[in-house]
Order: sequence, then structure tokens, then C-alpha cells
Amino acid sequence: MEFAEFIKIPMVDGVIMKRPFEGQVEGTLCVTGHHLILSSRKDQREELWLLHSAVDSIEKKLSGSGGSLYLRCKDFGVVQLDIPSADDCISVSSSVEQLSNIDDMTLKYPFFYRANFEVMEDGWQAFLPETEFGRSKECSDEWRLSYVNKDFQVCSSYPQALIVPKLVDDETVAKAATFRQYGRFPVLSYYHKDSKAVIMRSSQPLTGQNGRRCKEDEKLLNAVLGIGRRGYIVDTRAQSVAKMAQAKGGGYEPEAHYSQWRRIHQPVERRQAFHDSLIKLMEATSDGGASMDKWLSKLESSNWLTHVKDILTCACVVAQCVDKEGATVLVHGSEGLDTTLQVTSIAQLILDHDCRTVTGFEALVEREWIQAGHPFRSRCSKSAYAITKQRQESPIFLLFLDSVWQIWQQFPCSFEFNENFLVLLFQHAYSSQYGTFLCNNEKERAGHHLTTRTVSLWSFINRPEILQQYLNPMYDPNPSVIWPSVAPQSLSLWSGLYLRCQVNQKPEEEAWAEITKIREFDKELKAKVTKLRRQLASMEKEALSAGAVLPSTLD
Repeated sequence: MEFAEFIKIPMVDGVIMKRPFEGQVEGTLCVTGHHLILSSRKDQREELWLLHSAVDSIEKKLSGSGGSLYLRCKDFGVVQLDIPSADDCISVSSSVEQLSNIDDMTLKYPFFYRANFEVMEDGWQAFLPETEFGRSKECSDEWRLSYVNKDFQVCSSYPQALIVPKLVDDETVAKAATFRQYGRFPVLSYYHKDSKAVIMRSSQPLTGQNGRRCKEDEKLLNAVLGIGRRGYIVDTRAQSVAKMAQAKGGGYEPEAHYSQWRRIHQPVERRQAFHDSLIKLMEATSDGGASMDKWLSKLESSNWLTHVKDILTCACVVAQCVDKEGATVLVHGSEGLDTTLQVTSIAQLILDHDCRTVTGFEALVEREWIQAGHPFRSRCSKSAYAITKQRQESPIFLLFLDSVWQIWQQFPCSFEFNENFLVLLFQHAYSSQYGTFLCNNEKERAGHHLTTRTVSLWSFINRPEILQQYLNPMYDPNPSVIWPSVAPQSLSLWSGLYLRCQVNQKPEEEAWAEITKIREFDKELKAKVTKLRRQLASMEKEALSAGAVLPSTLD
């Protein structure tokens, strides 16, 4: 396959580019195999270098002899291109639409990109399981590095090296894997140095309607607890959903066979609901002409912040079990690829200050998302604007980053990185010249030889001159556990990310007025909820003084 067959027209002169809050630029538009490039050929004028893979949808409007293209990107940016010829407009639109939907992995840009900087540290080697396990000497007495998944024979979505209990041999682990969906058996996610409690993750057990049992799975989990200790299984599904899964061969751990474990259902929505919610959220943020009540109603009906609250709440439950009770926790939903990773990641961010540093957060993303098998290729293939029938896409990783941002804005001095660092990770997860987020799992990455054929995003970010842009000047290392508030008044719309879309279709002054109006809405809302928060605190204080017992999080 050659890129030339998709390029209907390689170059168009006299194209005018318009972007939010920037002056229009006139120049020559070039269509290449991977980029849409616009150059004004004038000094000190900004150029456009847009990866085709960053384009989520294209809208064309023909007017007279010319036309306009509205390129809506996966990172919510919008680019307007006014093209003097209607035929050229149609040709450019057709070219970009085809080039942005090429499925052949070997034709992706990271395989063609050559770093224009000296790689000081190879990001592919920075967070290997062997290296990370070697840094955690405290857990080496009870845990070991296992290669039971060598050549991905046991589980195709797990890495080849995994951390399992020392008391359990590889044969037992392999048999336990047959009892878990997709072979995703319980593995170590986080080791709490003070209490020696751990967070583990897996997929659902395949108990089915007949109550199938697996003694090897029971042995694996009980080996983590030891004699006389109890643990928690936090299921990210509602109890009714977990019971329905039994009819399809899935299910949950029955108390009769897992007597040392207490099961808690802390529901988080499924991936398709997330995608629908994102679409509604972007529709709401683009409606700058709505009244305050209507705009807030649209935001609420999107349920986006409800999803964020659910993720944070579930993560707090896990962190509370580990920190307050010194108990071990197993987290799973159905597949163990999506909400499970959101929860285990946020729980570690709450518990461990190292995860709030740049390097620690990179290690967290690498360990809990990339190596853990989150299917980035499928989930991030489309964003909020595309019309697709694949139904595999979902903003799972974006919701994780949004949850991090919520904690970041509640504890602004406890994070070494700034907001732009989170935005950068979001952008590269959806479209990038680097290979870090390119595939669905480690098996695919190994098959495409990404470590030798592409450049790691970490190699770019961790260069001192680049990293400086993403450091938080207010950072004050905080070794304590940080407990985020999940009260509605404590959660905000991430305006630095979501409010930069669709404004370029209107005059710049009008666009700025809309953004200012939305921000005023947000400020007015915060004032109201702050007042409500004080009233609730006062009511709680009165209730406690009267001898009332407030319910705990686990109840």
C-alpha cells in the first residue's frame, strides 16, 4: 500500500487557516503521507503540522466557488481551512479522511519518525518490570518475579514478567489463569511498605451459573493473606451486573470458597457509557450561547463528573482498606482492562507520594496502563467527534487523567508536575510520533518491535530542557496520604482541556466572550457550592455533638 493512492491533491495555494485565539494565516497547504502542513512562507508566522491520526472528524462546507474544512481533532482542538477552490476542498477532505483512518499498524507515523534530538535515556528501558521490582526490596521476602507468561502463553494482554506470591509456583499460577477472563490472574499492583498490605488486580472469575470452582485461584489469593488475616475484593461492578455476568460464564468470588475475603461492590460505569458521556460533554462545552442554568444542566446530564466521582470514590475505598486497616485488596471488574486500572492507579496516587513525582507518575502509567494491557489502540482510535461503528473506543485513560487533575487541583503543592503534563499525556495517547501508546498490549508491541523501531515518549519528556516546561513551581514534597474530596462542590470541569473547542467558527471577540461567560458560570457555581459546603459542615458538626454516628466509607 502506498500513501500516494490516498492523496487526491498534494498541494493547494491560497489557503487561509483559522484557529482559536490566533490570527489567521494564509499560505500553501501540503498533504503528505502522515501530515497536513500549512506554511505561510513568511518569517515569524506559525505553521501547521497536523498528524492525520490526530483528526477525529472532518466537516466540509462549500460556498460559491470555494469551501471550508473544519478539522475536529481527538484532543478537542479545531482547525478551519478556507480553500479557494471547491474541487480542491473536496479533494483535500477526501485525502485527509482516508489517511486518518489507515488501520495498517506498520504505516503509522512512529515507524517513520526519526528523533531530532539526542536520546540521553532510552525510555523503553526506563521502567522494565525487572527494574521496578529491584527497587522494591521490601516485598522481595514475600513476592517474586515470575516468567510464567513467557512468550505470552498464559495471558496475551499481560507482560512476560509478573510479580506473584513466593509461596505459589508457576504451575499453580497457570492453572489459576484458566479461571480468570482472558487469563488475567491476580498479580501485584502495589506494595504498601508500612503495613505490607498490597493491592492486586485481575479480571473476573469464570464461576458461571454452575458455580465453577478453582482451587489454584483460591490458593493464589489466600497465599497473599497468610493465616488469620482477611482481605477485600473490590468489584467495580454493581452487584446486579456481577450476577448477570454469571449467565455469560463470568461472575464473582463466592464467599464459601473465599472465606478470608470480604467482597465490596463499588460500581463504576462501563466503557460505552464513558464514550457517550464524552460526546455529551463536548456538546455542552461548545454551547457558549446557552444560559447558565441550561449550560449547567447540559453539563450535569452528560454525567462526566459523575463518572469522575465514581472512580475517585472507588479508589478511596481501596486506599482506605490499605491505609486505615492494613488490609490487602484485590480489584477487578469484568475484563480487568479498563475501570480496574483506573481504580488501582488512583489508589496508588492517593497512598504513595512517589507517584506524584514526574518519574513516579511515568512509572505508574507504564506499569498500570501500558504494561498492564490497556488497549490504547482500540480505546483511543476515536474521540468525541467521530461517527464510528467499532464501539471499542472509550475515554478510559482520559477519565483517569481527569481524576488525577481533580486531585491535583485540590492538592496543588503535592505534585511535581503541572497541568500541562497531564494534557501532554492525553494528546500523545490519541496521536503521537512516539511509540509508547501505539498498541493494545505488550504482545503486540513485541510483534512490531516497537522498542527498536520507534522512539519512546519518555525519552523526549525526560530531557531537562523539555521537562522544565512541565514542572510545578509550587511543588512541596508531601509524604502523607492525600484524601481527595468527592463532594460535588469539590469537583470541577477541567476547563484547561475541554474549553478549547469549536470557538474558531465565530469571530475571535465573540469566542473570547463565550469562554469568559462559561468561566463566570463556573465561578458563580463555585461560590454557591462553597456556601452549601459550609452549611453541610455545620450540620455535620451539630450531628456529631448530638451523638450521631456518621456512616463509614466501607458501609
